[in-house]
Amino acid sequence: MENHKKFKAAIIGLGFIGAGDEVSGRAIGQDVRNLDGTHSEALAKNPHIILVAGSSRDEGRRNRFSEKFPGVRTYSDWRELLKKEKPDIVSIATHTPYHAEIGIGCAESGVRAIMCEKPIGTKLSDADRLIDICEKKGIILAINHSRRWHLLWRKCADFLKTGGIGEIYSAYVQWPTGRIGNVGTHIFDALRMLLNAEPVGVSGTLDPLFYPDCRGPQYKDPGGWGIVQFSNGIRAFINAPQAAKFPLMMKIGGSEGYLTILNNRAIVEFWNGEKQELSVVPDGKTSLDRAIEDIVNCLIYGGQPACTGKDGLMALEIIIGFHVSDRQKGRWVDIPLSGKDREFEVMIG
Repeated sequence: MENHKKFKAAIIGLGFIGAGDEVSGRAIGQDVRNLDGTHSEALAKNPHIILVAGSSRDEGRRNRFSEKFPGVRTYSDWRELLKKEKPDIVSIATHTPYHAEIGIGCAESGVRAIMCEKPIGTKLSDADRLIDICEKKGIILAINHSRRWHLLWRKCADFLKTGGIGEIYSAYVQWPTGRIGNVGTHIFDALRMLLNAEPVGVSGTLDPLFYPDCRGPQYKDPGGWGIVQFSNGIRAFINAPQAAKFPLMMKIGGSEGYLTILNNRAIVEFWNGEKQELSVVPDGKTSLDRAIEDIVNCLIYGGQPACTGKDGLMALEIIIGFHVSDRQKGRWVDIPLSGKDREFEVMIG
């Protein structure tokens, strides 16, 4: 990227993923070192970006952010930040129920690009409104489904698209921590990428076991089990209980063998007994580094980011579909959802 254009950027939400805040990470039982990048670091290190401001209602987070990024201004009110700083790029890293409201506020203020944390929202109608205003104003809207920018997952998608295991018939995914919303949004988007198809229906049952969400009692994001059918006839089997003792794993089955993605490794086992490992050469960048580079490229040269608002919407369709289906005892639900189901809210943290 040889263009020397500079863009002003800001972050709204200075917690765990937004600013790599270790205090916030400990509160949710996670370690910043395990993240595939943070918004603050990805923005600050990009040569085309000047990080000018961050916003959080929490004074402690603002103070810790200022220690990491001296000279970067902080605000308790994101609206004031937008009014005074007039950034070109905004990362939204708040809790999910605020994504659409803040995103729409950014669009109305003249922001040129938005990187929104996943999931895109808690209601399909909110996501619809955010996507609609961004499209009308020509604003780039990206959703942080990090596997879209992860070198290995992208290689797997290319491998499957070029017939690496022949015709694809099925997929199986398991993960141990439930959270159909927060974790499932990554998985459902990855399935769309790997299968190169759109979801057309879902049958789901939610796990009755529920652990309180450390973000607050208002958040309820259970695990569950189900089937997602895609437009090319492939069915993906979802096994995501709230508490399990198995790792996150995805298997894609085809006419010539199957691909397994486990522990950041991708192994192909062919029906004739041969094996192959798909590998990539590390480039020292996180997925969020590449995502921000993608947004900058879109601003300079045009085009759409690897994960758009509509991609975020389709993942949310499946999440909401699980909840709607569960309320009807696992009945098959068509996607896209319609009518009152687009107002159905899942309180994802």
